[in-house]
Amino acid sequence: MEKKVLDYILVPSGLLLMVAYHLWLFYRIVKHPTKTVIGVNAINRRFWVQAMMEDPSKNGILAVQSLRNTIMASTLLASTAIMLSSLIAVLMSSSNKDKSAISVHSVVFGDRSELSLSVKFFAILLCFLLAFLLNVQSIRYYSHASILINVPFKKVSQNLRNQMLTAEYVSSTVNRGSYFWSLGLRAFYFSFPLFLWIFGPIPMFLCCFVLVWTLYFLDIIFECENPGVADNTEGGELSMHSQV
Repeated sequence: MEKKVLDYILVPSGLLLMVAYHLWLFYRIVKHPTKTVIGVNAINRRFWVQAMMEDPSKNGILAVQSLRNTIMASTLLASTAIMLSSLIAVLMSSSNKDKSAISVHSVVFGDRSELSLSVKFFAILLCFLLAFLLNVQSIRYYSHASILINVPFKKVSQNLRNQMLTAEYVSSTVNRGSYFWSLGLRAFYFSFPLFLWIFGPIPMFLCCFVLVWTLYFLDIIFECENPGVADNTEGGELSMHSQV
């Protein structure tokens, strides 16, 4: 029973640490976008889309090639996720003898029952299936944007308001594709602690701690020169497009 207590304490603690960090990151993206990498990239993507749509005949090929590269990246992640999901499904459907052979190599501490092993594999499977769905949605938005970005909005409409709405809609489509890609990548990040959970709750909890510490330095911008002005002007605008 003492071994199972570690799973009941360390595993929820590690998952809670990961979820709490991403909730805090979401708050920073909405309220202080210029202090996060995701927020700054979203703001600059809007400028990039507007610049590409200024002259579609000149920038159209560059815009489509750039979006095609992002589609290829999402396709790679989606293919990897569905391949790993199939592998996990095969492991889950293996015989009880195979499951016991895997559990023998687990860390001494922690639950090593067949039910616990099935729960671990099922959690990993859900993680990869979620990554697959998120990357498919990213491909969907990028595909739409590759067509919309070539619309000559200045020639289609002389109304300045309609031009701004058109550029804003295309930029929001590109940003949504990027948001789904980021979420799909986060699903891969979540799979690392779940993999280590197979070897016990202690490696899983340590992986959660190290992963959060690493993601903090990858997600936060520390050398922001004028955060106050940009936060006030872009915070509300970004919050409308971050609801995906």
